[in-house]
Amino acid sequence: MGFSDTLKELLDQGLQVSREMAAKAGEKAQEWGGKGIEASKDFAAKAGAKVQELGEKGVLALEIKQLEGQAKKLLGRLGVEVYRVFEKGASAINFDDPEIGAMLKEIGLVKEAIEQRERELKNK
Repeated sequence: MGFSDTLKELLDQGLQVSREMAAKAGEKAQEWGGKGIEASKDFAAKAGAKVQELGEKGVLALEIKQLEGQAKKLLGRLGVEVYRVFEKGASAINFDDPEIGAMLKEIGLVKEAIEQRERELKNK
């Protein structure tokens, strides 16, 4: 075997080793890329869940504020009605009065709704 044959054989071996290394590098790159994609998908899913949770909390907090506003209006109306009763000369308030009884019932329902939303918010 001559020098040129030996050189050709060494070059062929080098080429074969280079091909094997390139194939292994390609496999590793695909493996790492696959892991990166999976990690990105996992992150996106977790981020999406967190955004949804925060959105739900925001909705509950908004509902609580709206119900509190409704309760304040009802209490104001109740105060006006109590004033009217006393203005007419009454010395006491009768809770059997349909107007006052209805407002008290409505205030109680709003209070229950607020408490329910607060429990839901606490449990999120």
